[in-house]
Amino acid sequence: MFSEISGELPDVLGDFTPGSVCSDRARWNSVPQTVRERIIRDAEETLARAFPLITASDYREFTATGNRSRFEELYFTRRRMLNNLVLGELVEGGARFLPGIVDGICLIAEESGWQLPAHNAYERSGARLPLPDNSQPVVDLFAAETAALLATVVALLGDALDDISPEITARVEREIQIRILSPYLGRHFWWMGRGEERMNNWTAWISQNVLLTVFSLKTDQPTRRAVVEKALSSLDAFLKDYAEDGACEEGVLYYRHAALCLHGALTILDGVAPGLFGKLWQQPKIRSMAEYIAHMHVAGRYYFNFADSSAVVEPCSVREYLFGQAVGSQVLAEFAAADRAASGSSHLPGEWNLWYRVQEVLIGPTLPDAAPPHPASRRDMFYPGIGLFIARDEQFSLAVKGGNNGEGHNHNDVGSVTLYKNGRPFLIDVGVETYTAKTFSARRYEIWTMQSAFHNLPTFAGVMQSAGDTFGARDVEVGFDEERARISLDIAGAYPAEAELHSYRRVVSLLRGRHVEIVDSYDGGKPAVLSLMTCLAPTVAPDRIDLADLGSIFVDGGGEIEIDEIDVEDARLRSAWPGKIYRLRVPFAGRVLRLRIV
Repeated sequence: MFSEISGELPDVLGDFTPGSVCSDRARWNSVPQTVRERIIRDAEETLARAFPLITASDYREFTATGNRSRFEELYFTRRRMLNNLVLGELVEGGARFLPGIVDGICLIAEESGWQLPAHNAYERSGARLPLPDNSQPVVDLFAAETAALLATVVALLGDALDDISPEITARVEREIQIRILSPYLGRHFWWMGRGEERMNNWTAWISQNVLLTVFSLKTDQPTRRAVVEKALSSLDAFLKDYAEDGACEEGVLYYRHAALCLHGALTILDGVAPGLFGKLWQQPKIRSMAEYIAHMHVAGRYYFNFADSSAVVEPCSVREYLFGQAVGSQVLAEFAAADRAASGSSHLPGEWNLWYRVQEVLIGPTLPDAAPPHPASRRDMFYPGIGLFIARDEQFSLAVKGGNNGEGHNHNDVGSVTLYKNGRPFLIDVGVETYTAKTFSARRYEIWTMQSAFHNLPTFAGVMQSAGDTFGARDVEVGFDEERARISLDIAGAYPAEAELHSYRRVVSLLRGRHVEIVDSYDGGKPAVLSLMTCLAPTVAPDRIDLADLGSIFVDGGGEIEIDEIDVEDARLRSAWPGKIYRLRVPFAGRVLRLRIV
């Protein structure tokens, strides 16, 4: 799709300015006063603080202990602080924040490596090196993000920086050439795509930021053309691993780093070669990718989640709205506008991508008044590419995850059910703890949140599902009508041979206006116990489970139910769940277990 356009590129590729330059005072003075005050307050607070020190020991901590969050807090704090100061200067325009901006630029330029310690490797699954080798820079997600940040600062504040010293812009350009553009054009990184190798969010995310970098700076035409040709090839590699239905297999959290970064990349390409890329917005696949986040929404901050996505996701920004506008999706545009309006976040204070923040401040106030979400965003869905079933009525929002256990950011969750009632979590997908070295290692499935025993799934004498794309659902049947929505699937293939499982048929039905029904029947050599995960304290009676004031599960065909309390201490999990969650373990009395949820 993208590579075919390489031969049509114009002789001259234009500039891309990621917002309005600081000297455009009319534009920046048009920012609403309340937003201006928040931005200037944040900039003033930032100016009073010292940028954090980052030592070699901080960098080495990841390979020494597996902890990545402590270094990343220092690293991202630097970038957020620079962001705050730049936005303050853009809004105020009085040079008050320029000294702090120069300090931030120089500190980041002097870092030994822009790649995170967790990504400091030259092969996709290679050993992480304890310190960066600045003679062989690694272009990872955040090296590219850093380049895009500095390029955006230069594009919007270049004249003011040159008045202090032309060396500031010259230093940024040198560092970006050495750390990003030379390695990008001179070597192959796995995320660039090659043959049938599977890509993920890295491909779109990095490609967007390299494009933003090269077209925000005054780069030469041969460099621009070479970068575009390589980026187009990468974006094709990214698209090939997306099903036509547009579902993000990495979960809704990664939509913003995958499909939404594809939108960013295409926006830049459309800007530097006008008229050449616009036709791609009309591709049905790209429109489906765009609308995915709206269809995954449940209520408030809750979304249907699986893989490494949390059930609680940050509000939409102007980016989702612009994606909806670009692909002609009223569903996404109206959803994004309403979600953004409800968030109360007008300048994305936690964001480290300056382009996103500039868009939010300049374009956000021009969005139309929020209307109720388009009814099409609340419809039933089936995404065959990942086997995801979604059904709703006035009371229940139901999802069942089929697919296989070899997907990106996978959890062993084939056949798991997620259920909300009146917008509140009933049966939950726990999500993932704070990332460590173990999260993306050969020991990933030792982590409890990755295991099928901590999803709404059965275990057979302790045997859980296995990881890999050969472990998946089969014989999937889906039906939707006015009275009910139903999915039937055999999940026996998700378990290893030691489970001694010949078949496990799960049938999940939403009987609209009445209740949800789960009927599990199996043929195997070991006893089955069904796990049910909830964030509400359960009360168990014979053949019945009550979940506080939310509802009840009536059990037919089960034995004595046991309850495990799980303390939730991890910060990432606590962003979605209370201090305790619960696992109910329901043994099969025979071969069939029926649950009726009201």
